[in-house]
Amino acid sequence: MQKIAIKTEFPRKVREIENTWIPMPDGTRLAARIWLPEDAEADPVPAILEYLPYRKRDGTVERDHLTHPYFAGHGYAGVRVDMRGTGDSEGVCLGEYLLQEQDDALAIIDWLAAQPWCSGKVGMIGISWGGFNGLQVAARQPEALGAVITLCSTDDRYADDIHFMGGAMLTDKLAWGATAFAIANTPPDPAIVGDRWRDMWVARLETNGLWFLDWVRHQRRDAFYAHGSICEDYSAVRVPVYAVGGYADGYTNPIFRMMRNLSCPRKALVGPWAHKYPHFATPEPRIGFLQECLRWWDQHLKGIDTGIMDEPMIRAWMQEPTAPSPVSTSRPGRWISAPSWPAPQAADRVLHVSQAGLGAASGPITLACPENAGAAAQTWCMYGTGPDGPLDQNREAGRMAVFDTEPLDEDLEIFGFPMLHARVASDVPQANLAAVLSLVAPDGKATLVSFGVLNLTHRNGHAAPEPLPVGQPVDAKLQLNVIGQRIPAGHRLRLALSQAYWPLIFPSPHKAVLRLSEARLVLPTHDRAQDGPALAAFGPPEGATPLQTNVLREGSGHRRLVLDYPTGIETYTRHDDTGEVTHLHTGITVHYENEDRFEIHPDDPNSARMTCRWTKRYERGDWMAELEATVSMRALADTWRITATLEARDADGTVVVRDWHEDVPRDNV
Repeated sequence: MQKIAIKTEFPRKVREIENTWIPMPDGTRLAARIWLPEDAEADPVPAILEYLPYRKRDGTVERDHLTHPYFAGHGYAGVRVDMRGTGDSEGVCLGEYLLQEQDDALAIIDWLAAQPWCSGKVGMIGISWGGFNGLQVAARQPEALGAVITLCSTDDRYADDIHFMGGAMLTDKLAWGATAFAIANTPPDPAIVGDRWRDMWVARLETNGLWFLDWVRHQRRDAFYAHGSICEDYSAVRVPVYAVGGYADGYTNPIFRMMRNLSCPRKALVGPWAHKYPHFATPEPRIGFLQECLRWWDQHLKGIDTGIMDEPMIRAWMQEPTAPSPVSTSRPGRWISAPSWPAPQAADRVLHVSQAGLGAASGPITLACPENAGAAAQTWCMYGTGPDGPLDQNREAGRMAVFDTEPLDEDLEIFGFPMLHARVASDVPQANLAAVLSLVAPDGKATLVSFGVLNLTHRNGHAAPEPLPVGQPVDAKLQLNVIGQRIPAGHRLRLALSQAYWPLIFPSPHKAVLRLSEARLVLPTHDRAQDGPALAAFGPPEGATPLQTNVLREGSGHRRLVLDYPTGIETYTRHDDTGEVTHLHTGITVHYENEDRFEIHPDDPNSARMTCRWTKRYERGDWMAELEATVSMRALADTWRITATLEARDADGTVVVRDWHEDVPRDNV
């Protein structure tokens, strides 16, 4: 693994404000941690805001230590703010991407711009939630905001988020719903807020709802998802935007859509990475991402011509083949570039689907796959911290219908969105279609390249689903995830199809049989002659002094698939235990444990059940706070059956216990 080069000497000496309070217009105060040059009041600097609910005190502290002091040492103020009702901030957080969240961000930016150490210019950086709100706040056009770096985020909260993929409900909706449920109900630190910590905690526990219920109630693209989706009006974003992500992440497709549709100055950087910052992400190569950020900030916040805007709009990694592995530490390849999107490319390669495989002719095919098809899939959004990658796709033999090409006569490079077109007839009014593209090496191992799913009732859009006319063929177009991939001569391409893809999506209400005709796979190809100009290599990954910790107990994790022969139930579990770690700068000892459990019978879509459990524990001296949260959902024929429990304890015993039970009607999902 490529290590981060630790920098301790910078052009400007750095001081830290461990906590300061930023007042909101309604009197609520938000907690902020700030790193800035020692002489910033004499020589003011732009501020770089990262605005999150993930607890600056202990949740994001490892990456904060690497990143924000680095910015400060190069002439910026690194500012990490806990959102309202999270971490050490006052108030209660009632959901994600709310108008209140944006309004608070506007107030924070105004406050930062007015500080004596600030030049009046502010940038926003963030990954995932922080990447989302950077775009959303940019669309609100605060005067002091000068530029945004958004990582692993989206322009469309319905089409490309944890909720749905192609209109099919992702299991990540529940996994993230349980995670957010746990995060939103954790306590502030008494070292920051004093004796009122318990009252603040109780207010969160008793006022916060189960956000996941709202997410399930909204199953089509309505105003709930339009809010916070900048695709509703791309022109509202006027400041420069740098969009960053990786093929192993769940949020890569929006990067290319934003490059096509935004009109502001914009750039894209796409590597092989999972859901992490590129200076410590896997799969490698890691890059000097903080140096790249400085080029962006210097250009747009200080007016220094760094040359970054003279380079092509898009810089992306063209991957080389690797053996399949659920733990991917590196993806060999090369950097290519494109001046715009869609990129100049060679002619599309069209492969027709028939019982004979992928080739020159189409033929009728029937899909009647078991409900546990998809067990070799990756998680929708890989984090690269455990075995969350795809397995050898040969494991899907007998579960998915498989169609191979002959070995390729020459190299083929794909860059863009593979598309599956077909006429589809279903024996039920609602059904899903899953497509997985793999490369098969000469030794027979099959590595996943890209995948996509489509809820066929959403074939004409997500706002007004249309039940399938039973037995009658309809036109369907399924988009697979964007990818840059070289397939060498001698390898084969494989397309696997099914009407189920568990545990990545929830099954359709009734077992479906699909009949496909005129099916063809369209591959956007790339020619090496269009790699783009030779650009300076990225520097090595750098960072400031890491967080100092004392590991009391090592963590562990697993990913397991178990078949119970008497019942036929297949159970898949993902388990992660962080161990116990003391953060030396605060003295807090933290322990997190999470398990996602999926159960299904291969012949019964209504047997699908998913349960997510979280434990979070914080302690220091005689202070202790612990939270246990469990959320479960059954996929019944007409109903999503949801149950949840929340129990909070401190050193004196139980603080709050809450339960939820609700049935939500299924709406063409």
